[in-house]
Amino acid sequence: MTPGSGLQAGLKNRHLTMIAIGGVIGAGLFVGSSSGIATAGPGILLSYALVGTLVVLVMRMLGEMSAANPTSGSFSAHADRALGRWAGFSIGWLYWFFWVVVLAVEATAGAKILEGWVPAVPQWGWALIVMAVLTATNLVSVGSYGEFEFWFAGIKVVAIGAFIVVGLLAIFGVLPGVHADKASFGNLANHGGFLPHGPGSILTGVLLVVFSFMGSEIATLAAGESEDPQKAVTKSTNSIIWRIGVFYLGSILVVVSLLPWNDQSIQKNGSYVAALDSLGIAHAGEIMNVIVLTSVLSCLNSGLYTASRMAFSLGQRGDAPKSFARTTARGVPMAAILSSVVFGFVAVFFNYMYPDTIFLFLLNSSGAVALFVWLAICFSQLRMRKIIQRETPEKLVVKMWLYPYLTWVTAAFIVFVLGYMLTDTKGESSGRTTVLLSFAVAAVVVVIAFVKQALSKNQPAPAVETPTDKVSVG
Repeated sequence: MTPGSGLQAGLKNRHLTMIAIGGVIGAGLFVGSSSGIATAGPGILLSYALVGTLVVLVMRMLGEMSAANPTSGSFSAHADRALGRWAGFSIGWLYWFFWVVVLAVEATAGAKILEGWVPAVPQWGWALIVMAVLTATNLVSVGSYGEFEFWFAGIKVVAIGAFIVVGLLAIFGVLPGVHADKASFGNLANHGGFLPHGPGSILTGVLLVVFSFMGSEIATLAAGESEDPQKAVTKSTNSIIWRIGVFYLGSILVVVSLLPWNDQSIQKNGSYVAALDSLGIAHAGEIMNVIVLTSVLSCLNSGLYTASRMAFSLGQRGDAPKSFARTTARGVPMAAILSSVVFGFVAVFFNYMYPDTIFLFLLNSSGAVALFVWLAICFSQLRMRKIIQRETPEKLVVKMWLYPYLTWVTAAFIVFVLGYMLTDTKGESSGRTTVLLSFAVAAVVVVIAFVKQALSKNQPAPAVETPTDKVSVG
């Protein structure tokens, strides 16, 4: 291999499998579920089911396009082709912005846990160490990223699987040595009903849980660096239903069955810690801290990978500095990785120095990007299906169900969620603030895209290299 010869197919099947599984298990599931339970009671299951269905449908559309054309740019590259250069530019940069802010959030969350264990190292020091270590692994090769993510995701999967099994045994009263007096499926209805705060709480719950699903699309970006991208995308797309069903709905069902939804310990200690404590499991808090830290590191690892590959794709298409599209002898886009890390470090600095002003703005202005991405996927798929059928119908190995009707229904629901967020006016990070600031940033990016397009309309568009052109095996 020589420098600049492109991305390598360094991800093995087991890496892709765990990246796909782990991608739907974010730290938000462990940390944020307690507020959702307090808001909707057992009805939070319907909120998770609604968002889970939405993600399944969006991933089906993305799977259709990515199986036909696997690329490191994923939905950004598809939007580029289906909707226009402005769309690929806009959604690509917004997605990159989202992940570099996430790097700061997750680095800070991990640092808090690590400082609690080793207080001799200050929190900012731990954030620096965590970012530096994961940057190093991403710079070595895509295989090292895949290996780290394989183990991070593996720990998350085993932990949630064990939690569900132990919880169900306790609910059915067959867990040896445990007398879980509060555990019963009756908790789903015995404390004010299944919807103690009324049907409207389901939609409020949707707003609280929707962002914990971000990351499901990472497998389609990573597939471009696997030995058989089409097979990897197809497998990931087809398995997302059971992954969401088991890890989200299954684990939350166990939580609200082990304890009454209004048990004070859920809000005080967190839903999963409270559930484990109710079974008398020793050191439940420490166990969950290890699992949450693993999830944080996994999110950091994947966030850095995802941001860098999106930057690489933008550079490849002429929408970012050309240096972003250059790779090392190991097939690593070094400039794209380092640029993402630099902005990640800047965001970490703002988080420590100006948490209630600049960093709060960064959080709110990137908060709705997940919904923008999903909406772009819907509109891209509506046009891309026709392009694929016309040009390469044999590559249509994954098909969106009930096309185009279900695609339109999905897009309408996303728009509805964005509209409903505008009715949420509580707090500095209210739904209305998040949507309006995210729209403002998106509008600026779209204007830049159109200006750039107008300035370069007389110049030939750069060739978009396909995975077969750029990904080298060996």
